[in-house]
Amino acid sequence: MAAKTQARLGFVLFAVIAAAAAAFVLARRSAAPSGGDHRVVRQLVVHYNLLSRTDDPIVVLGDSIVEAATLPASACGHPIVNAGLAGAGTRSDLAGWLKPALGPKRPFAIIVSLGVNDALTAKPDSSQAFAGRYEALLRELAMLTQRLFIVEFPPVEARGPFTAAMEKVAMASITGYRAMLPDLAKRTGAAFLPLPPMEAPFTLEGIHLNAAGYRSWDEAIRQATDLACR
Repeated sequence: MAAKTQARLGFVLFAVIAAAAAAFVLARRSAAPSGGDHRVVRQLVVHYNLLSRTDDPIVVLGDSIVEAATLPASACGHPIVNAGLAGAGTRSDLAGWLKPALGPKRPFAIIVSLGVNDALTAKPDSSQAFAGRYEALLRELAMLTQRLFIVEFPPVEARGPFTAAMEKVAMASITGYRAMLPDLAKRTGAAFLPLPPMEAPFTLEGIHLNAAGYRSWDEAIRQATDLACR
């Protein structure tokens, strides 16, 4: 009987420990951010990066191409902060997303590289609708800084899972969107930086830049920071 009692107690103790461990794992999972929380998590990361830096940062704002970029630490004494948000487009209210992250700080300059995700939707908007939303974003950002820059967003290419047919459809919108950027810059007081030529292959899978693609994109960012520092 004693042996049976000990066995039962051992089983109960094991069950309690297992239940506690399971509860701990579930709690950790529920506390961890889900994929849908990426916008909030990135906002916090940008906020903490800004808090840990000196005032007057140069903010590079955009989509996953920005988020995945390796930016210089600073330019002319101003820290450079990566404010890229994967999946962002002109519908993403990036100004409203950036303002809480900035807190009381005001950027020395804001560099925007944005647009490809607008062309990758199921039903891309017209170039005029795209330009209208982009202009509204730029006008909001212009209230935060006197130095505003637009870096031309990259094209896509047929590579990997991104087929030639997909490239053709996307580029029909991208070409029109990119053509709007110089005039948008003029209307909003921003400076426009075209991308240097890119030699294929310049992406990993048709959309996101590889090392060669980033060399061109990085050069445009460098030109923007040089202009900001003059």
